[in-house]
Amino acid sequence: MSQQPSVVMATASYDHTIRFWEAKSGRCSRTIQYPESQVNRLEITPDKRYIAAAGNPHIRLFDVNGNTPQPVMSYDSHTNNVMAVGFQCDGNWMYSGSEDGTVKIWDLRAPGCQREYESRAAVNTVVLHPNQTELISGDQNGNIRVWDLTANSCSCELVPEVDTAVRSLTVMWDGSLVVAANNRGTCYVWRLMRGTQTMTNFEPLHKLQAHDEYILKCLLSPELCEPNRYLATASSDHTVKIWNVDGFTLEKTLVGHQRWVWDCVFSVDGAFVITASSDTTARLWSIATGEEIKLYKGHSKATVCCALHDGAEPSG
Repeated sequence: MSQQPSVVMATASYDHTIRFWEAKSGRCSRTIQYPESQVNRLEITPDKRYIAAAGNPHIRLFDVNGNTPQPVMSYDSHTNNVMAVGFQCDGNWMYSGSEDGTVKIWDLRAPGCQREYESRAAVNTVVLHPNQTELISGDQNGNIRVWDLTANSCSCELVPEVDTAVRSLTVMWDGSLVVAANNRGTCYVWRLMRGTQTMTNFEPLHKLQAHDEYILKCLLSPELCEPNRYLATASSDHTVKIWNVDGFTLEKTLVGHQRWVWDCVFSVDGAFVITASSDTTARLWSIATGEEIKLYKGHSKATVCCALHDGAEPSG
């Protein structure tokens, strides 16, 4: 088996390319052409072997280590922009959400879609609960739904703000919190309480007016960041804000991007964050200082998503 790189970092842009970067040097190491559509979301498999690109309406899986420009697999049953994609912790299956109003589950080893859930509105964001048995989706009409994969049904539904699109969802690594960010710059925070059944109950904890404009991505820090717990919010106001989850106080504002900031991803230890912006760049920031450390320049149009995997692969 080929040696996996210790750090996999990639970005995608409206210029119809996916670029891989050397995180430390800032050098672009490989470019994949993606001519048929924009790429809305990138996600790296847990074993670092593949990267999924969510486009319109397909999801393509590319080999991280090979030099072949062709995808190794294509997932084809969505009928509109795929806005969310992610993997189960062992990498056995993938989930996706689309503007066609559906959430789908795909077995990576078999063709076709194994399951489909109807959200009845364009799906902007989907996250997998750490228990690996519930998906949480957010849509354009403001609905948040929990899909119980064991019961194969919607187990919970809530609408934090009527007719205000939920742009992004994130769940704490231990399953204790969920945050939903919307088009009005607001983050709703809930404690996730376990009911007598497996069903997740949302207990309102906090409402955070994080930005005056759109929040395009919200993200909670990973396990190795403990005891610090952060929430990152990326906005159309050109900034990313880092909030301390303990009290939701503002820790840092990351200033430097010239346009909308579409995406952000923490390093495995939560000490750094990578951001992607309409100003065509991606940037690496220190959480401790709030300073920009590295600029990734090479895309010719808006850079709308980024992916990073600098942790250990699951032991198999």
